[in-house]
Amino acid sequence: MSKNRVVTAPSGWLMIFVNLLFYAGAVTMFVNGIRAEMILTVIIAVLIFIFAAFMSGGFFIINPNYSGLLILFGRYHGTIQSNGFFWTNPFIKVTKISLRVRNQETNKLKVNEKSGNPIDIAAVVVWRVVDPYNAQFEVDEFTEYVSVQSESALRNLATHYYYDGEDHEVTLRGNTDEVNRRLQEELQERLPRAGVEVVEARLSHLAYAAEIASEMLRRQQAAAVVAARKKIVEGAVGMVEHALEELGAKDIVVLDNERKAAMVSNLMVVLCSESSATPVVNTGTLYQ
Repeated sequence: MSKNRVVTAPSGWLMIFVNLLFYAGAVTMFVNGIRAEMILTVIIAVLIFIFAAFMSGGFFIINPNYSGLLILFGRYHGTIQSNGFFWTNPFIKVTKISLRVRNQETNKLKVNEKSGNPIDIAAVVVWRVVDPYNAQFEVDEFTEYVSVQSESALRNLATHYYYDGEDHEVTLRGNTDEVNRRLQEELQERLPRAGVEVVEARLSHLAYAAEIASEMLRRQQAAAVVAARKKIVEGAVGMVEHALEELGAKDIVVLDNERKAAMVSNLMVVLCSESSATPVVNTGTLYQ
C-alpha cells in the first residue's frame, strides 16, 4: 500500500528576501557595534549572520518531472511534486527522484522455451516512477529492482511459449503483440512495490541459441520445402482433375481406366517435377 503524501513548501523567493534582510541587519549591527565598541552588539550581529547562513541551507529547486521527498531525522514528512524554487527547514533532507519515462534493455538471456529448446531472448522495458515513496523506501535500489524483475519476468514468459509452431498456437516468433502484452502485464504485477508503472514492454531480440541455430534452420527449411511441395501437389491434382473433366465433357478422347491412370501419372510427373520435363512424342496410336 502506498504511503506517498503530497505536501507543499514555502516559496523560495519570499524566504530569500527575508534571508537577505537578516544578512543586511547582521552586517549593519556588526559595523555599528565596532564603531561604538559595543561587544554585545557585535556578538549578536555575528549570531544573526550565522543564523542567516544556516537558513540559506533550506533552499532547493524541483525541476519539471522530478519530485522531492522531505526527511527530517529519519522521519518521512511528505513529497513535493510541483516544480519551482522552494525553502524548507534546513534540517530536512530533500531527496530528489526523477519521474521521467526511462528505457531499459535487459541482457540477452539464454532460456529454454516451452519445448525445451535453448533460445536467446531480450526485451526493452519503458517505465517511470509514479510513487516516489515506494521507489525510495520500499526497495533498496529501484532501478536495479526493475532490471532484475524484468529479466525474471522475461525468463518466465519464455518458458510458457514455443519459439515457433502451428498457426493456431501463440508463439514467441509468430505472435509478438500477444507476447509483448503478456510481458507488460506480468511486469506490472511485479513492479508496484517499487512505485513503478510499466509504459511499454516488447521483445528486442529473439533467436535460437548458437549451439542449435544451424540445426533449427535446417528444420525450418525442411518444413518450408514440405509445405511448398504440398501446395504444388494440391495444385497439380486440381489441374489433372480439371483436364480429365474437360476431355470427358467435350468428347475429345475416350480413355479407359488404364489410360486415365497413365495420363494422371504423366501429368503429375510433369507438374510436380523440380526440373523441366522432356516430352516424348508418340507417333503411333494412343495404345502403342
